[in-house]
Order: sequence, then structure tokens, then C-alpha cells
Amino acid sequence: MSVKIECQGLPCPQPVIKCKNAIEADNPEEIIILVDNEAAMENVSRFMTTRGYEVHTEKNDSLISITGKKSSENNIPTAATCETCVIMSDDELAQIGSKTLIFLNSDYLGHGDDELGAKLMFNFVATLSELGDSLWRIILVNGAVKLATAGHTCLETLQALETSGVSILVCGTCLDHFNLLDKRAVGETTNMLDVVTSLQLASKVIKA
Repeated sequence: MSVKIECQGLPCPQPVIKCKNAIEADNPEEIIILVDNEAAMENVSRFMTTRGYEVHTEKNDSLISITGKKSSENNIPTAATCETCVIMSDDELAQIGSKTLIFLNSDYLGHGDDELGAKLMFNFVATLSELGDSLWRIILVNGAVKLATAGHTCLETLQALETSGVSILVCGTCLDHFNLLDKRAVGETTNMLDVVTSLQLASKVIKA
């Protein structure tokens, strides 16, 4: 079964939501999503991959076709395939339950002087590693997406955090707004569905 959905002109995160709904409703062997911007292409492609699809994209002028085909090596676990369960200790369960999310919406910290705010943001990001294993995810929206771009003073620290296992999500709509889609050098391009879901899953949210 093949499903084709036209999502040109739809704002974030509508293309991803339409893709999600189609997969959950029909479980197609092939799904084709048509979009008209790079941010939507990255978001839909990443979502398809998480659902076990092999993704191919094709660009024709402003139209982008994203084709997902079910992978022959689909190893996404389901309740039906789980035969054994491991009982975790209280410490292990507590560690899993501690998910600190950092939500940044600007490339500087505080108000009053932007130059000072940029220095404060650098110091803030550089200190995040002190949260230890509880640091789960960093979400960058609006002006904060600039932190994830080539040449920014915070980039090296964010790359080190990502290497250590911290998830970094960078708003695709925001990158597109600032013409920075091709400048992102850390993290994954994300959409508002991922942002809302992350806020729901986090055990603690720190907004700076």
C-alpha cells in the first residue's frame, strides 16, 4: 500500500503530523510526502526514519518529494516482540526518570545589554555539563538556533554535550527564518511536535 500526501505551504509541524497520522492509520509500505521547504524535508525525513522507513528525497525546483519505504531490517521493538523484561534497581529507575530539559529561545541571556547577554549565554551553556547524567535534551528556538551554527562561540560546547549523549533539537522553522538551515553544525532539525512532546516527557524544564 502506498500513501501520498501534499503538504506544500503547511506550517510546522503540520507535515510531520500528517505523516504521523497516515502511518498510524494505514501502516503503509510506502509513504510519499510533498513539501516545499528544507525544514519540513528534514523534519519529515527524520520522523519517517524513527518509524522504520528508509527515506529518499528528490527536489524539483521548489517541490521536494520525500519517499519512505519500510525497511527490511525494521528493528523497532513492539510489545508483541518483547519476550523478556529486565527488572531494574531503584537507582536505575531514578536515573531514567530524571530528564532535565533546557529550553533556550534567545542567543543571549537576560535583558539590558546584548553584548553582556551573549557572554552570559556562553557561560550558561559551558556550565550545563555540571548537571551530569540528568541533562537529557536541549531545545533551541527563535534566536537560540544561532548557538548551533558554524562560527558561534557556543558551538564547540554544544558539540561536546551532544557527543556525551545529550540530545539537541534545533527549530527548523527558526533556522529557515534566519536563513541558517545550511549553517547548522550540531543537533537535529526539529519541529513543534517534537518540542511539545519533549516538554511532556521531561521531568524538569529549565528555561533560560
